[in-house]
Amino acid sequence: MKIEPIKEGRQSLPKRYVRRLWRAIVEFELLKPGDRILVGFSGGKDSAFLLYALSVIRNSGPIPFDLGALTVDLGFDEPFDRDRLHEFCTRLDVPFNIEMTQISRAALSPESKQNPCSLCAHLRRGAINGFAKMQGYNKVALAHHHDDAVVTFLMSIIYSGQIQTFSPATYLSDTGLTVIRPLVYFREYEIQKAVALTGFEPLTSPCPVTKVNKRREISDLIRNLVRKDASIYQKLSRAIRRDAVKELWPPVPSREQMRLLHLKLFGTL
Repeated sequence: MKIEPIKEGRQSLPKRYVRRLWRAIVEFELLKPGDRILVGFSGGKDSAFLLYALSVIRNSGPIPFDLGALTVDLGFDEPFDRDRLHEFCTRLDVPFNIEMTQISRAALSPESKQNPCSLCAHLRRGAINGFAKMQGYNKVALAHHHDDAVVTFLMSIIYSGQIQTFSPATYLSDTGLTVIRPLVYFREYEIQKAVALTGFEPLTSPCPVTKVNKRREISDLIRNLVRKDASIYQKLSRAIRRDAVKELWPPVPSREQMRLLHLKLFGTL
């Protein structure tokens, strides 16, 4: 179904998009009256759609809340088109803020022993959360969608041996902030289609590792598996729910636990 671009002075979402947004908000209790929400606005398609969608429900929904946007400039040498970001926020009547950093240099430093994507994400979260706390926001909205949740789930199994993904709502006890992800019921291709709706042309990421990283590898793996069996994505989607866990081995026993087990079975060491 073709999505018509936004008209001047008019903001709206297709009904099916509204339903998915409100499903996440209600199911995971993402919004409460009086919330002050800061959107992490990178200028990409996902965060632009998130900002647009939240502005729509702020203007027409039953829950009153404040909305702001923060762009974290990562400090790449390539010029950053902040004016286009500012214009988009102005059109949505959302206060625009920008935080200047040198995160790219830290993440891509040859001396760094950490994964550059993980370090960059950690530092960006710190910048956003610090700004939100300082400016009196109580929630930070990030633009992770359903594909991100499934990819994170499979990445965790393959690369860390853990069964986990991110939560749609996470309370951070050290800051008092709650991180919300209202797009968790949107597929990436749906957000791509919505670029025409928002009227905002996403910025191109200047990061040199955007297309060569572990997240992209897992995304490609899932895409190739789905080409062979279209049901695989739905099965992975079901697997991220807690009630999907059926039977797993017990935790690896400690040395002392093994000693006690040996005594129980054989009566002697």
